Amino acid sequence: MRIGIVTWAYPPEKSGLSRAAREIAQALADAGHDVRVVTMDRSGREQDGAVEVVGAGGGGWLAWVRRWPGIGHLCGPAMIARTVRRLHAERPFDVVEGTNWYAPGLWIALTGPVPYVTRNSTPVATSAAPPVTLRDRIDRRGAVMVEAMAARASAGLISNTAAHGAKIAALYRTAPPGPGHAVIGLSLDPAIVAAGQAASYPPGNDVLRMLFVGRNEPRKGTDALIGALPALAAEADAGALPDFRLTVIGLHRHELDGLPPAALRRIDSFHRVDDETLHAQLAAADMVVAPSRYESFGLVYQEAMMFARPIAACGEDPSARLFVGESGAGLLAENCTAVALGDVLRRMLRDGGLRAALSAAARVAAGRFTRTSLATETAAAYVAAVNGRSKAASSPGRPAPADIAS
Repeated sequence: MRIGIVTWAYPPEKSGLSRAAREIAQALADAGHDVRVVTMDRSGREQDGAVEVVGAGGGGWLAWVRRWPGIGHLCGPAMIARTVRRLHAERPFDVVEGTNWYAPGLWIALTGPVPYVTRNSTPVATSAAPPVTLRDRIDRRGAVMVEAMAARASAGLISNTAAHGAKIAALYRTAPPGPGHAVIGLSLDPAIVAAGQAASYPPGNDVLRMLFVGRNEPRKGTDALIGALPALAAEADAGALPDFRLTVIGLHRHELDGLPPAALRRIDSFHRVDDETLHAQLAAADMVVAPSRYESFGLVYQEAMMFARPIAACGEDPSARLFVGESGAGLLAENCTAVALGDVLRRMLRDGGLRAALSAAARVAAGRFTRTSLATETAAAYVAAVNGRSKAASSPGRPAPADIAS
């Protein structure tokens, strides 16, 4: 098939969405499909292996209007659609896919020129910071609106898990998982698979090392982790807990201001790291702390399991319950609070036998999703969409739950 992938960003830009876009594109290219990526984070054309990467960014009046709240959400998708139509004229696409996040494929879904498939990541309604100003409220409502419009106009939907698909269907009022709404898990980059399989456990640290990877936002549970640290550090100073260090990737150091000195001196923080450094930090960790309140899939869980690292997660997240809880790869805090997460971390810090058992379970659970399965299942979803069997058609459904619609 001749496939287009539209995305806001593509590696080397660092984000979960860009990594997912690359995995999808590379998996499909490895399976023999002709794949072109259209991305807003650059201009020009380049090759990423067998995948052609085409930039849709640039100046002009659309780029200027894009800065406006609300209506600006229509401009980025228009720039992407313009580029897709140009590429389609060069060599026609059979199908185009894009994320639901801020709906980069909105105009393709609404007006063509080819069937459009939406793959659902975490929607903006669950990810954006709570609106404070009028501009924030307009911007958020506009983003939710364009996401829903694109999803309802798509020829097919893909979600990473059934629970996520059900939540997306409630939010956007689309068909639930089933015909027209496939459930397909994401794969991991072969480089991280190789690094994880080569990593032994335990890493042999003199001081136990915890690792957190994620942005400083409520969905990622950073407030719970930061809130739990002072008590844990005080107990370690008193000898009630083994000594520990925490490596944080994704936060600026100033975002940790306010922690007591006993906690701060145990923290190594990095705003951004390259893949090799991330792999090294995973291999050096005795445990991974991932207290997300919601993940559409949870690549951090899959990466930790690939390295056989025990995971401290949050039971509020359906993906954590599915991948961490059911596999036995980690412990789940009853809720995403400093107290509940602190209790889980104490158990894991104190009990080396528990960490070893969780590591063994993580090793067994790792590698469940591969590029081969991702490409095969994705191509099948595309064929259904192209043949017109898979309409994401809006369902009469009930209004979206308050936790994601407000």
